[in-house]
Amino acid sequence: MSESSCKYVGPSGVSCPEAAQGQARLCYWHDPAVSKSDPGVKSRLEKLARSGRSLEGYVLRGADLRDTDLTFGDTNHRVDLSHADLSRADLTGGHLFNVDLHGASLLKARLNGANLNNANLEDANLLGVELEGTRLERVRWGRHLLQERLARATHRDGREDEAMDLYAEAEQISRHLTAVNESRGHYILGGYYYHKEKIMRRMQMRLYSREWAASKLVDLLCGYGEDTHRVIGFSLGVVLVCAVLYFLFGVRADNTIVVLNPKAGLQHNVLDLLTCCYFSVVTFTTVGFGDVVPVGLSRAVAAIEAFIGVFSISLFVVVFVRKMMR
Repeated sequence: MSESSCKYVGPSGVSCPEAAQGQARLCYWHDPAVSKSDPGVKSRLEKLARSGRSLEGYVLRGADLRDTDLTFGDTNHRVDLSHADLSRADLTGGHLFNVDLHGASLLKARLNGANLNNANLEDANLLGVELEGTRLERVRWGRHLLQERLARATHRDGREDEAMDLYAEAEQISRHLTAVNESRGHYILGGYYYHKEKIMRRMQMRLYSREWAASKLVDLLCGYGEDTHRVIGFSLGVVLVCAVLYFLFGVRADNTIVVLNPKAGLQHNVLDLLTCCYFSVVTFTTVGFGDVVPVGLSRAVAAIEAFIGVFSISLFVVVFVRKMMR
């Protein structure tokens, strides 16, 4: 890099070839002190994108980029706007198909009516972004929100107040993305962010408080109404645990007590355990054929299992219908 070149070097290692200006030794595009409000900024940006130049780290705060076209008919070309600062920029109606906005700041940016199909928004700051009428097919949102990742890091560092603020921002973003995706018919993605919203809210609660414990329990049981697999997994776990307890405490089948007998052979004990599994299933589902009955402490286990079974089956129906009715 020459002395006259911009000193910006992006996280990907890309250097900026533009000429530096001022004491900051940054170019026009990377200097945060330079306003991007001049009317020619959009056409200049389009020209640079058309040339294949990386636009990584460009500072475009508050820029008027309405109807900006960064596609130019080439659907295979991905314009690199990663780590760019587009906070409060107006990108209304912009053609941003396949654009890379990884790590970019879209704080309160206006993207209403823009085409963001196939765009990469992983690790982008989406706080307050406007997405009304925005095309969002096959967008790469990333597994974690930027604020979520930062909140967990600050929490580990012991900065509790800062972490709580970030968790609150992550909750707000998740709520917004839930509404945005569900309005587009992306119900699975909307459900994912609804689940994340509830987790972010729980993270703001006092650890091991009654509210935290209740929220955690609902998450474990059904993922806040979004995960039928958790209900099934919980139900299977209850059935297996109760089956083992019946095997230890004993049940009566065909006028004989079925119970663990260390002196009997392996085959005998396995068959008795399968009988207890059968009894556990019919008890959980409250079928109760009557061919196997509990004795002793198994009666208390059966009563508890039947109660949990009624609750779990009802919960599964509610969660399943909720997802199917979307």
